[in-house]
Amino acid sequence: MKTIQMLLLCLIAPVPLIPARAQSSLPLGAAGNTIYGANAKVGKYADIRGFRMYYEVYGAGKPLLLIHGNGGSMKDFQNQIPYFAKNYRVIAVDSRAQGKSTDPSDSLTYEMMADDLNALLNKLRVDSCYVIGWSDGGIDGLLLAMRHPEKVKKLAITGANLWPDTTAVEPSLFQWIVSMNDSLARVPQRPDVKTQKKLLNLMIEHPHISTTDLKQVRCPTLVIGGDNDVILPKHTMVIAESIPQAYLWILPNSGHSTLIRYKDLFNQVVGDFFKSPYRKAKGMAQLD
Repeated sequence: MKTIQMLLLCLIAPVPLIPARAQSSLPLGAAGNTIYGANAKVGKYADIRGFRMYYEVYGAGKPLLLIHGNGGSMKDFQNQIPYFAKNYRVIAVDSRAQGKSTDPSDSLTYEMMADDLNALLNKLRVDSCYVIGWSDGGIDGLLLAMRHPEKVKKLAITGANLWPDTTAVEPSLFQWIVSMNDSLARVPQRPDVKTQKKLLNLMIEHPHISTTDLKQVRCPTLVIGGDNDVILPKHTMVIAESIPQAYLWILPNSGHSTLIRYKDLFNQVVGDFFKSPYRKAKGMAQLD
């Protein structure tokens, strides 16, 4: 569930737009655009699972995988890549059918994308990594931890949902997505329209993760959301309560874009989470 306003703009504009509040901190190329997602020096394609996945790698150290949201790209982590590249080998990817990663197939599921990420990690000879997932990327991160548990050392997710209905997603927004999808069915089915419809279908029909399924997430997990998030805070709490080793972090006065609105604090807290052992407070320790 990427920032929906940006998804709408993508339906009518060929170039993804960068939120104005994020632009001031970006590394700039000659054209004045962020280098992430367009860095010819490090950008590569991996031929995996029937499509070409675009990725860029920055920094050195333990591997850290970044997974963006619906309709987005690695550019959405422009505030995180330079911070984490100081201490980690950051692997930024464009998911299937998004960014520079082409996808000829007619269907799309979160399970497909989780398996894509696993295949990329195998190709890069990464046995285990830290993971940050935003929105749909958070769903992909959960499924990667469930389907390929050996691959995820620690997981930080923000704005993820377990199922596609109004108990998880803000009701008026969910209905708006359904309406947008219906509208797309009535326009000429150009390749770009087909791709956007595939991405909208993904949000309307998926995912289907039960709270019981989340017991399979064995790695320490930081579950994040905004108190004004389009993913309802009570749903985010359900996710945290269902994962055996999870922390919950709800950010005040924030919507879906926690890692933009609180970029510096987000980076610090997630970085500390990755470095510190998981701790479950019990008894008198709960007074700390």
